[in-house]
Amino acid sequence: MVRPKGERAARARGKRAPGSRLTQDEIDEIFRRFQEADPHPKTELHYHDPFTLLVAVVLSAQATDASVNRATPALFRIADTPEKLMTLSEAGVEEKIKTIGLYRSKARNLIALSRKLAEEHGSKVPESREVLMTLPGVGRKTANVVLNTAFGQHTIGIDTHAFRVANRTGLAPGKNPLEVELTLNRVVPERYKHNAHHWLILHGRYVCKARRPECWRCIIADICLFKPKTPFPGLSGQP
Repeated sequence: MVRPKGERAARARGKRAPGSRLTQDEIDEIFRRFQEADPHPKTELHYHDPFTLLVAVVLSAQATDASVNRATPALFRIADTPEKLMTLSEAGVEEKIKTIGLYRSKARNLIALSRKLAEEHGSKVPESREVLMTLPGVGRKTANVVLNTAFGQHTIGIDTHAFRVANRTGLAPGKNPLEVELTLNRVVPERYKHNAHHWLILHGRYVCKARRPECWRCIIADICLFKPKTPFPGLSGQP
């Protein structure tokens, strides 16, 4: 959709939202469109409860959700609780997840975090980011995803896709994931905050791709500041 000249001029005069290159009205419209297109976005990781979600998110670091989903069924068949997982050997866990990147360190972390959950938290996944981040292998992004998905908190997990979309569009520019997260927490309307990172992740995964964003089918292309927009394949001499 092409903005009328008057609308573009209004945008130029508009006040940017704190930390964003977009106005608050534009940010509201981005998330309104995301919600209209996908009212109930979900993580693509497969899980059964907060613990299996935590395991899946830890495994997804520097790995695709698809690769994690291929590995976890065999692991969860034998170890779907902290008590069961902590009794396995590192070699036993490695065998189940060896198709995932960094599987050796992840196996070690999964056993250690399971032991800590069992011994210090009654085998329950904590509902606090600060406490979650004391578990081996759990960083801020993992904690935010678990709190959001398992417990319904309005946290925002920033993975590579969300980071790219936030920077490329001008929505929440930042040099690191924490900067992007803090800006999004300021500018995303509260009614959209619970689903915000799901929309950004899915948009980055399937539309706003790293190498060649598919701008021709992007529902927020008229608001996004990325230039030049990628044309439809086959047009303007593109392959």
